[in-house]
Amino acid sequence: MNIAEQNCYRTEEPERGVAVKPVDLRGPLDAIKQLLIGIDMVISALILIQYAPEINLITASKEADAGRYVPSFFGPCCPPRGVMYIRDKKEDMLDHIKRLYAPYTVIDVGWWYQLSVVSLPSGKIRANDLISTTQIISDGRAPWALTDDRDIGGYAARIIADPRTLNKSVLAYGEVWCQNDVFDAIERIAGEPVPREHVSAEDLQRDIDEAQATFAGGQVVLLESVEGKPAMLKYGMAQYKHTQGIRGDNTPEHAKYLGYLDVKELYPDVKVTTLESCIRDMTEGKVKVPWE
Repeated sequence: MNIAEQNCYRTEEPERGVAVKPVDLRGPLDAIKQLLIGIDMVISALILIQYAPEINLITASKEADAGRYVPSFFGPCCPPRGVMYIRDKKEDMLDHIKRLYAPYTVIDVGWWYQLSVVSLPSGKIRANDLISTTQIISDGRAPWALTDDRDIGGYAARIIADPRTLNKSVLAYGEVWCQNDVFDAIERIAGEPVPREHVSAEDLQRDIDEAQATFAGGQVVLLESVEGKPAMLKYGMAQYKHTQGIRGDNTPEHAKYLGYLDVKELYPDVKVTTLESCIRDMTEGKVKVPWE
């Protein structure tokens, strides 16, 4: 069950067995609990500025005795504290789950194929510079776990039904690439030169420091105002780039060290979309970059 706080469709799809029911996740816990009674699984797709509603949803799920809670992680693998502010807050969510002894499964998915591309001069691919890794970070040789966002649902369906993943973290990914090879693949498939702009560790640290300086007293907070979002986005994206391109955290090997289960070892039969086929789909207009 996926409950969104806002912008949900107020319709029902009985032919697919789906009923969408709005609920105010900032409202009374009992109202949320009543909606969740009898639910086997709660999967959160809330974004970070909805941190307080997610804490309410976790608490209500436990009180409703829901079978398993899947918190809104779905990002790159990295250490639990001190690397990314976004990750720190996600770990706070997981701490809350554990304090309640609630059943859970964490699913991380690496970095999306669709956010790993760069805009082409021809316009065949149009990347969103604000949220995509359109610059090559450092020397571009760090390996990243990548996945097609269209594969995430299928992976999640297998993971949440598996008793082996209860109270575990799972890294679900498609392939492992470095940025240099990604850009080479785009160039080969699109048949045109790909712009290659580099960004250094020092550049990223400057972006992090500048964004953080805009917060009161240098203390990062979860901003919901429109005025604060650009700084939060700059801060978060710089940290995403740093953890993957400089530290090299987002790999299956590091995930195993951190205690993750590897989705490919769990489900060797699952066929995933390749990065090259996704790039081909994008150049043919079959797939758009998210929030293009």
